[in-house]
Amino acid sequence: MTNQAPTAASAGYLLCHCCHLLSRPLHGATHPRCPRCGAVLHRRKPNSLARTWALTLTAYILYIPANLLPIMTLTMSGRGEPDTIISGVKELIVGGMWPLALLVFFASITVPVLKLLVLTFLLLSVQLGSHWRPWERTVLYRLTESVGRWSMIDIFVITILVAVVELGALATIEAGPGAVAFGGVVVVTMFAAMSFDPRLIWDRMAPKEGEVPSHSRPEGAYRMQR
Repeated sequence: MTNQAPTAASAGYLLCHCCHLLSRPLHGATHPRCPRCGAVLHRRKPNSLARTWALTLTAYILYIPANLLPIMTLTMSGRGEPDTIISGVKELIVGGMWPLALLVFFASITVPVLKLLVLTFLLLSVQLGSHWRPWERTVLYRLTESVGRWSMIDIFVITILVAVVELGALATIEAGPGAVAFGGVVVVTMFAAMSFDPRLIWDRMAPKEGEVPSHSRPEGAYRMQR
């Protein structure tokens, strides 16, 4: 006998992906719909892994021109050249704008790379049926998804730089084509995080018939099984 608690899914309830209402569709309904918003209900997000992989790989591709193409042009005292993200950070440091340089580096390099690596790790762990620390992986996903809401800070930084520095007499900043590619990276990674269904992590942890659950935090095993 196991201490496995019943889940909402096993009880016939489905979570609406649009309004998050938990409801039980009528027995035998082919395409059940949410009684509140009318969206089609699914036990899990359809084609979650395939769509997340496609969006993540697209973000990897866009990240190349985002770093190779000029993202902005900093002109100081009438002289300036187009800069990539890295060279732009160096120029900001040379110009004595350390806080802005650190902000651009963190928002433009650190955050996107970490998001892509985390999404890749989650996809591989689910696809390989990993049983490694499901609770921690779920928390990691939530952090990645929440960071996505603030990823546009990169574009905001450039916009603010353009607006603020244009007011100065010594320097001007213009956005370059790399900013477009970088904006694409931000948007695509946000959609990738939204496409990933973290309940797939716990689906892989579901014990087979006759097995005892092996994860270390059984109380959290059903938190995402809505």
